[in-house]
Amino acid sequence: MRYLTAGESHGPQQTTIVEGLPAQLELLQEDINVELARRQGGYGRGRRMQIEKDKVTFLSGVRHGRTTGAPVTLVVENDDFKHWTKIMGAEPLTEEEEKEVKRKITRPRPGHADLNGSIKYGHRDMRNVLERSSARETTARVCAGAVAKKLLKSFGIEVGGQVLEIGGVKAEETSYSNIADLRERTEASPVRCLDKAAEEKMMQAIDDAKKEGDSIGGIVQTVITGVPTGMGSHVQFDRKLDSKIAGAVMSINAFKGVEVGLGFEAAHLPGSRVHDEILWDEEHGYYRKTNNLGGFEGGMTTGMPIVIQGVMKPIPTLYKPLKSVDIDTKEPFNASIERSDSCAVPAASVVMENVIAWEVAGAFLEMFGTDRMDAIKENVERHKRWAREF
Repeated sequence: MRYLTAGESHGPQQTTIVEGLPAQLELLQEDINVELARRQGGYGRGRRMQIEKDKVTFLSGVRHGRTTGAPVTLVVENDDFKHWTKIMGAEPLTEEEEKEVKRKITRPRPGHADLNGSIKYGHRDMRNVLERSSARETTARVCAGAVAKKLLKSFGIEVGGQVLEIGGVKAEETSYSNIADLRERTEASPVRCLDKAAEEKMMQAIDDAKKEGDSIGGIVQTVITGVPTGMGSHVQFDRKLDSKIAGAVMSINAFKGVEVGLGFEAAHLPGSRVHDEILWDEEHGYYRKTNNLGGFEGGMTTGMPIVIQGVMKPIPTLYKPLKSVDIDTKEPFNASIERSDSCAVPAASVVMENVIAWEVAGAFLEMFGTDRMDAIKENVERHKRWAREF
């Protein structure tokens, strides 16, 4: 299973093409729209969220509420494109129109892809880089993740997440009874945090950053339950599922770190407090007494919940701009301001959920997949019996 995305921040649309989905998966546009709405929510979002109200349209691969086995094309229109038709249009401009469209960007913003991308692709107008490198692209990735979530849920695999830290404010209360409880409580929080005391402090930190023209980052966590044992593989480095997940998390805009389970905390602990003891009973088969390793051993799932933390840096677009250099004049300047958020950590939590869900769904189909949902279910049940009786 694979997907591609296409589209620019102020272009006509965001497009996702998913290939390799089994036939007969129940899939509705509302399944995607729920995740798109979650991505647009959260305290600290900017004006773009007031302009765009993301809704998906299926263009292929789904008929009468079920996948056909053909590639699924998902499109989210950019409502703001009507204000950018000349600037972002595909047709060449006349000399007069080029003079009229005075939006050429020659001033790279620190922390963005502007300068590196322009050097790589030879663009003297950096808009050609920033439009694609924008976090708007995560809209398309959430579409793919929402499809993956629906597939996983069909087999009892549930995905949830929470915010652990924003701007140095850490949540002390992070426990929950199950994924349904986690989702209900985080959806009720403006910052997707389980700790009500920390929630208020996080919101204040966001307000303070906004007043100062600054931005703040944080730490988010994704949890996936109901995962079968043995997804991924130890036999080659590029088949290890925890590695694939780590790479996917790091590919999200503004993410600068990832942990599995205890993560970096394991460096400070003896092995006896890190590794998870193995137990067995007739009801569950093999299971772990703890889950310090976040559901992975040897690059494969243990059957315990997958637990991943991701670190998001502060958004680099600041209303208190940093120094940079104009690529045409080579003169220093204060970096230009594009429309932005003071904090997108709550939204990043949703993006990370969906990005990880995609990797888990891909590993799931690699292990159990055929072309039909009913055949996959037979394979899953057979494996669960095998693992329990092994």
